[in-house]
Amino acid sequence: MNEVALLISNFFSLFVESAPWLLLGLVIAGIMHELLPVKLLERHMGSRSTSAIIKASLIGAPLPLCSCGVIPAALGLRRSGASRPATSAFLVATPETGVDSISVSYALLGPVFAFVRPFAAIVSAIYTGLLVKLITRNEHHQAEAEQSSSATSCCATTTSEAVQTSCCSKQSVDVVTQPAAPAACCASTKPKAEPDCCAAAPAKTSSCCSSDSQPQSSQAWLSKIIAMLTFSFTTLLKDIVLWLMIGLGLAAMIQTFVPMDFLTRWGDGLLAMLVMALIGVPMYICATASTPVALGFLAAGLSPGAVLVFLLAGPATNISTMGMIGKEMGARTLVAYLFGVVSAAIMLGYGLNLALEYLGIALDYSEVSQHHHGTESPIHLLAALILFGLIVRTLTNGWRAARPQPSSSCH
Repeated sequence: MNEVALLISNFFSLFVESAPWLLLGLVIAGIMHELLPVKLLERHMGSRSTSAIIKASLIGAPLPLCSCGVIPAALGLRRSGASRPATSAFLVATPETGVDSISVSYALLGPVFAFVRPFAAIVSAIYTGLLVKLITRNEHHQAEAEQSSSATSCCATTTSEAVQTSCCSKQSVDVVTQPAAPAACCASTKPKAEPDCCAAAPAKTSSCCSSDSQPQSSQAWLSKIIAMLTFSFTTLLKDIVLWLMIGLGLAAMIQTFVPMDFLTRWGDGLLAMLVMALIGVPMYICATASTPVALGFLAAGLSPGAVLVFLLAGPATNISTMGMIGKEMGARTLVAYLFGVVSAAIMLGYGLNLALEYLGIALDYSEVSQHHHGTESPIHLLAALILFGLIVRTLTNGWRAARPQPSSSCH
């Protein structure tokens, strides 16, 4: 019974601790989706080039988002036009470090980890992005061929009914940006055979008819804010809520049933790093929150390299992140992502141990006791209450939507 109570307590603590960061990630995702120009994202992060991967790593590294908050942010980035390699690099760099975790690392772990941690995070992100680019190149070429074939049929110069109604399809964004498309999409007359559901997509059909020269009114900005909040707290939250709960539950189980001495009995070799990677991969822990845990590992005698593996693999991988990657970017991307994060963490951990030995730097944490989290702050509790209400609303709407609906004439 005590273990059940401890499990519930750990789950509650994790939920409260992650709530403000998750809300922040949802807001950032909505801002990126609604306010960042798609062309800007496509130019800097939409390609599969090495420069796009490096830019995504450098953009994500300073952001104060943890493993929970980065999920909606990366999802919004991906749906706004970022490539799979760039999105993967962003997913690695953002939770592994940040301006907040760097300051906490300096305070608790010293200047060595304060420098090594962000450097290792950026290197790991670039390496993982390049690995995703390599492994998914065949899928990219196949997708390009399909898009080329679709564009050829969609942008035909004929004025048949099928071509005129194509601006209401899912490919309408690509079609309306072509020079010849506005004439078809913005025509004053529409074929009578056009279904009513085509008119229900104003965001797609009106994009080619709008004028950028008109100043944005306060009403337009209000509409953008409403769209941003709807995207953040309805669309994205619905996509991640299941994996969020699974990830928090698994992390609470690890904290409850895996003793500390199990993690510190393996010494400082390859086996210790593999164990730390296997423990870190499913865990749901932020970069900042992982710092006092890492301090406990160092105080218990684990090598700095093995601790670095935990600091890299823990925040960058968890059940929620893996579920999102598999759903949005495919199984091959997920495999490349996991292999990249784990292998990079182990190589960088070995590199840290060798560098410290070569430079003659000894890190002594033997007199440091393990830190524990204090009482949750009112801000964390308020954020948790808001997040809980949003999750309940999302689940309720999902149950209502799952009920049988009357048949519609628009298919």
